[in-house]
Amino acid sequence: MKTDFIRLLSLLTLGLSLGQSLPAQSLKGIDEVGAAAMPADIEAITAPFDMPQLQRNTFPDYQVRVRLGKADRARLVTGKIQAAVDQVSSRGGGTVVIPQGEWTTGRIILKSNVNLHIPQGVTLNFSGEVKDYMPPVFTRSAGIEGMSAGALIYAFEQDNIAVTGGGLLVGPPMDAPLRSAWVNYGNFDQDFPYDTPPTERFFDGQSGNGKIFAPTFIGPVSCTNVLIEGVSLLRSPFWNIVPTYCENVIIRGVNVESETPWHVACGDGMDIESSRNILIEYCTVNTGDDGFTIKSGRGQDGLRVGRPTENLVIRYCLARKCHGGVTCGSETAGMIRDVYVHDCVFDGSSVGIRFKTRRPRGGGGEHLYYERITMLNVGTGISFDMLGSAVYVGNASQRVPMPHDQFTPVYRNIDIRDLDIRNAGYFLKINGIPESPAQNVSIQRVKAQSRRLMLLHDVNQLSLQDCRLTSDDQVIDILDGRNLTFQNIRFITPDNRVFYQPAGTLTENLRFRDCLPLPEKQGE
Repeated sequence: MKTDFIRLLSLLTLGLSLGQSLPAQSLKGIDEVGAAAMPADIEAITAPFDMPQLQRNTFPDYQVRVRLGKADRARLVTGKIQAAVDQVSSRGGGTVVIPQGEWTTGRIILKSNVNLHIPQGVTLNFSGEVKDYMPPVFTRSAGIEGMSAGALIYAFEQDNIAVTGGGLLVGPPMDAPLRSAWVNYGNFDQDFPYDTPPTERFFDGQSGNGKIFAPTFIGPVSCTNVLIEGVSLLRSPFWNIVPTYCENVIIRGVNVESETPWHVACGDGMDIESSRNILIEYCTVNTGDDGFTIKSGRGQDGLRVGRPTENLVIRYCLARKCHGGVTCGSETAGMIRDVYVHDCVFDGSSVGIRFKTRRPRGGGGEHLYYERITMLNVGTGISFDMLGSAVYVGNASQRVPMPHDQFTPVYRNIDIRDLDIRNAGYFLKINGIPESPAQNVSIQRVKAQSRRLMLLHDVNQLSLQDCRLTSDDQVIDILDGRNLTFQNIRFITPDNRVFYQPAGTLTENLRFRDCLPLPEKQGE
């Protein structure tokens, strides 16, 4: 009797300590994050890895205001804007200012030391004709290099460039030829063998199959010291802001809308591609695909390039209706490492924190850190989707062990802590790869309310600690899960009971320490 009393007392004490350790007032609210909350200055950058203190770009005082009048409202103004950019760059740099009004343009190519300033009250519409984004330029699209349209606002091998202001950038109409001419990436190797040099892979709407690579909205390639600040992007043709092979990039105070009312199916908010030293802060995205996305190349072409994305900080951002609030992958060939996401809010996303890759993609992610994040009305709080679907990778999506080779991706060494998850479908879903399980994942101090608890398939070394999990579900689904530790977990479920359901020949070493109630093995 005395033993039972001591055990009950210890469990009550555990419950009180859990309440004290869970995230509380330190988490940001919706009104404290996103573009509307952006302060004037950039505060010091902190990260659990070496990260430079990025500074806002500066430009010479020289300024050119693009001369546009009433007659220009009915025609493309590409030539006048491009002439101003070229003039300012040739003079050593400065600012190109777009005047008040609504204008239509084709591709704009930024040059070194130029700030393209689009003030509030300016609407810049982008043409939907393929010819307005030619001749083809070097680009990378969905992880594959080639010569194509590039981006609506493009730059290549430039330094100290910016797009700033409170103006509005609007992508091509939804029925535009530019949208219907995209190449099918799944059939890329039917158009060009992978050993074809990228500068000989032409997708210009005329050569080969008559297709183009889907152009991004703002897409600097191989640039240094890039600033994108204050603008709003609507109705993107494809991914919105995509620095590729870039270094020292600041993206702040940007609004991206590619979901309502158009639903751009591939309208990712921001995709960081094989770039380093990146700060994204106080941005708001509402997209028809992933919100803040990190990539590093696809399969064979990405392995050939072999450039990681690293040293990335995402803070004080708001993701609304997105597939993933912050997503790694699924193009991971060059590796993704040293990423720190903190003090963000995800409201209405299908997944909050999302890790994607596929067997043929290669590479993967490691040393990824997430802290102080609020999730509201998400489908799944944390998701590892490493197998994908047959639509994209065929038989490689089947959960059958395969040989481990250069195309086998990994996700490992991931630290997630201080989350508040409200009204979720699932708290945690891990679908690893049999020969490459999700590995060394630590999740601490989570308060979650979800309809389902956990699905843990193909994971090794998972630590779940100091959490309060409220769910309509009572089952922890484990398949080939090994070295799993559940410590100081308070489960609030129907009948105040929790069951773990182990399966698979590799499942072993499951530890439940100081959990209330103590999970019971299914069927016992």
